[in-house]
Amino acid sequence: MNGSRLFAQIIKELLSLLRDPRARAILILPPLLQLLIFSFAATLEVRNATIAIFNEDNGNPGHTLASDISHASFVGKVINVHDKVHQDQLIEQGDVLFSLHIPENFSRNRLEGKPAAVQVILDGRRANTAQVALSYLEAIVMEQGLDFKPVALRHAFNPNLIYQWFVVPGLAGILSMFISLVVTALSISRERELGTFDQLLVSPTTPLEIIIAKCLPAVLVGFVMGSIMVTAAIVFFRVPFTGSLLWLVASLLLFILSVVGIGLMISAVSMTQQQAILGAFALGVPMVLMSGFATPVENMPEVLQWASEAIPLTHFLIIVHGSFLKTLPADVILDHLWPMALTAFFTLGAATAMVKGRLG
Repeated sequence: MNGSRLFAQIIKELLSLLRDPRARAILILPPLLQLLIFSFAATLEVRNATIAIFNEDNGNPGHTLASDISHASFVGKVINVHDKVHQDQLIEQGDVLFSLHIPENFSRNRLEGKPAAVQVILDGRRANTAQVALSYLEAIVMEQGLDFKPVALRHAFNPNLIYQWFVVPGLAGILSMFISLVVTALSISRERELGTFDQLLVSPTTPLEIIIAKCLPAVLVGFVMGSIMVTAAIVFFRVPFTGSLLWLVASLLLFILSVVGIGLMISAVSMTQQQAILGAFALGVPMVLMSGFATPVENMPEVLQWASEAIPLTHFLIIVHGSFLKTLPADVILDHLWPMALTAFFTLGAATAMVKGRLG
């Protein structure tokens, strides 16, 4: 491997990437906009919910409960109904997230010290949102001692359930993954589409030099974007960082390298840049869905759980969340580093074989 020849190829890759206005636009603006938009839009909280209250009770306890729920922070609009038909109609049409039914004997039972029950009808079409709203409702009901035993509830690592503490560190992995995937996927396919790939066929360049020259710019871009997002999480969003910065940096580098290997495989089989971009998103979106960012991996079918272990993002999300919120031990980090290293080894090896086949 010739050092000066390799260095020239790396410089050429960086210049071709930075001189392209479309590439610069893809690299800079979308990740920053997505970080800001997703951090505020991809909220796990429930706000401004429209609810219905069907209060058949005329006593003070019933009115107090209805008033407390109506003025709760997650409630935006309250629709007062006076019959069951109207209540069911609002649920069926999706006009309300849930309906609270306070029966006519509610106040009497409360004043007599008897169990006083209320009925909550949730809109099952919005199951996750409804369950979050139900937890808020349970907290209000528990304050009045209704059908719930007093318990001391504490949320470890995120006591105030601030959703940005979970979303923003995860976005550092997801957005840097997509940037690295797209940049790498375009590398060989761009040369093939422009016709410059034919020059590599008659040059003394080795497949290993081509792979390294295509990898390093993408690794650099992905690492810089990931570092910017981690910094934004700490400085701008005030997410507490309790782990080791060195371990996180090492994990980010290995994560980007494993993603770059996948991108090179896409680029090696793509004939045009359009095919490369479609291939990157065709693989990237399922990787995000199966990584555990949106839904727990343990809730998936066993086949998908096994498949998620081969996705680098699955392991990096565990590391980045643990580094921010709970001082993840070094042995746990190592348990998630070796699957990413294995992925990088196989994908980069496969990409090198593909390029070698093209040169042959």
